[in-house]
Amino acid sequence: MASHAHSTPAAARSGTLRGLFRLVAVAIAALALPAAAEDTALLVQLQPDGHYQVWHAGDPSPLGDDELLALEASATPEGGRNVVTSAGLARAYDTSYGVLIRLPALGPDRALLLDRDGCGGIKVWQSQGTVHPTEDELTELVLTALPEGGKPVTLGKLRAKAYSTKFGVIAVIWRPTPKRPGARPPK
Repeated sequence: MASHAHSTPAAARSGTLRGLFRLVAVAIAALALPAAAEDTALLVQLQPDGHYQVWHAGDPSPLGDDELLALEASATPEGGRNVVTSAGLARAYDTSYGVLIRLPALGPDRALLLDRDGCGGIKVWQSQGTVHPTEDELTELVLTALPEGGKPVTLGKLRAKAYSTKFGVIAVIWRPTPKRPGARPPK
């Protein structure tokens, strides 16, 4: 008789539900973050040249929802038509890792990356943010990332946990709470 990871249909459903709950937890952690610099998320993508592209979450988008949806609809691999937005002209590119929106009026390197969560909601990542890990810290995040979250990593005074996703590594970042004097470490 062959050995199976799930010996009963109930066990199979339980394993599937656990995986689904993990995915939902990652999405909620990445989407529902306070705006403070020490409580945020990064999307880290390895580029063909070996460097990392870092996208930041947490800050309000310079574009409204209607503008984002219009740009997403106009995106092509070569770049859609230029669209007049509240942040100046913008152009959207359909890429393998989401819709890239260039915002040249806000600066030469200003861009947004749109991706969709499992429920169809739009997640907006920005090319600029307040947390800037070093190359070594980014490498550690990428190497420790797991679908269910890797081991916590120290980034200066901050902590991070990295999750591997289809678009790259999402690092959830927080400022640890100070230990109370006389408190016992967890067992």
